[in-house]
Amino acid sequence: MILNEILLITSILLVCAILFNKIGGKFGVPSLLIFILVGILAGSDGILKIHFEDYTLAQNVGIVAISYILFMGGLSVNIDEVKPTVKEGIVLATFGVFITGIVTGLCSYYFLNLPLLECFLLGAIVSSTDAAAVFGVLRSKSIGLGNNLKPLLEFESGSNDPMAVFLTLGIIGLIAGRLNISGLFIDFFKQMILGIVFGYLIARFVIVLINKIKLEYDSLYVVITLACVIFTYSFISIFGGNGFIGVYVCGLVMAAHKFVNKKTLIKFHDAIAWLMQIVMFLILGLLVNFKEGFVHTKEAFFAALVLIFIARPIAVFLCDIGFKRTLKEKLMISWVGLRGAAPIVLATFPLSANIEHAFEIFNIVFFVVIISVLLQGTTIPYAAKLLKVDAPLEKNHDSILEYGDKDNRNKMIEFTVSDNALAAGKQLYELNLPKGALISLIYKRGEYVIPTGNTVVEPCDVLFVLMDRTKEKTVRKILCTESDDDIA
Repeated sequence: MILNEILLITSILLVCAILFNKIGGKFGVPSLLIFILVGILAGSDGILKIHFEDYTLAQNVGIVAISYILFMGGLSVNIDEVKPTVKEGIVLATFGVFITGIVTGLCSYYFLNLPLLECFLLGAIVSSTDAAAVFGVLRSKSIGLGNNLKPLLEFESGSNDPMAVFLTLGIIGLIAGRLNISGLFIDFFKQMILGIVFGYLIARFVIVLINKIKLEYDSLYVVITLACVIFTYSFISIFGGNGFIGVYVCGLVMAAHKFVNKKTLIKFHDAIAWLMQIVMFLILGLLVNFKEGFVHTKEAFFAALVLIFIARPIAVFLCDIGFKRTLKEKLMISWVGLRGAAPIVLATFPLSANIEHAFEIFNIVFFVVIISVLLQGTTIPYAAKLLKVDAPLEKNHDSILEYGDKDNRNKMIEFTVSDNALAAGKQLYELNLPKGALISLIYKRGEYVIPTGNTVVEPCDVLFVLMDRTKEKTVRKILCTESDDDIA
């Protein structure tokens, strides 16, 4: 197949995936399932009969895609919402994944004709909830959950892939005789510590670089963050750390700090994350031989039932001891344990390592993911209502500012920056304006300027601020110099 044909088919598949996702959304079908099905239809058993069997390429594409998805997962986190759930999320992302993998492996040993270590390998591969699946379902379906359940589930799904990767590679090492149990534990702490430390340091460096470099073209900031993700994963991996936890921590740290063009960069990386999901799912769909995979549907069905109704609930209930969760909340956390592309990507690792039953494990994992998405992904809104843990979604304040609200509390106010104002000489991202205040236009040296994050505010500048009236006092204190009596 020549290059032009490859590009043509790729573009058609991307557009078809998006259009089918729009149609599927009306019927409550999760997007990742639509993307995989489009890949299957284009594959060797589908309409286009495309034969794709490069597991190494699929694995490499999956690693890059998951890196960008995890980075966006961290970057989009509301730090204030996540803070109360951090401890619980870390326990679920580590011990929860470990318990899920062990229970799934033990149960699988009784109905799969596989050695015990390979059953544990299967359990490790499907042990983590998938960030792309959870983010996609919770956000695309606009699901609101009470008592910090939504930030907890998103934080857990974004941070538990590294544990699954570690378990998968560790068990492969045990099967191949390259590792022992003690070496496995030492390697775990090494990977986690290096991933977290380097992820944090790289994020702080990138924040300083973006804020200080003052590029002529705003689009070049995008290039910096794109390179940041790949650099973070590869640099940490080369030094023996866990690159996945590194990129997620990098995104989390950047989410907690202000930097130039932050909103624009978040929107861009959201689009990149969607593109990575589509490409990854399409490739995985192409990779699967559906006819051969059907041979293992019985084993996959039992494995999925164990995972959904036994292993995940046991892990959640054990990990949530001491966190004062109600029974209904624990059941909801258990149910939002979607598996997605990450397990399928991990299932290519045994293939690359030439593990004896690798193809059987790959096919079982693929159908476990399909069952999980169909059963759990389509029923999450109903489960939330049934368990009475659903909550109304919070309004996006930025959207209210841009388009107005019913109470008409927003207004445009002009502020002239005083010589000794707090804002004088600072870039916009440094102003620390309250939520509900948006600088939409600046009159500077006889010209009207549309501001960006690195626009410097100077004395005598006139700032047009669209804002909630209740924030006027705070904004005036930052932009103008007044006495305490005037402000009060």
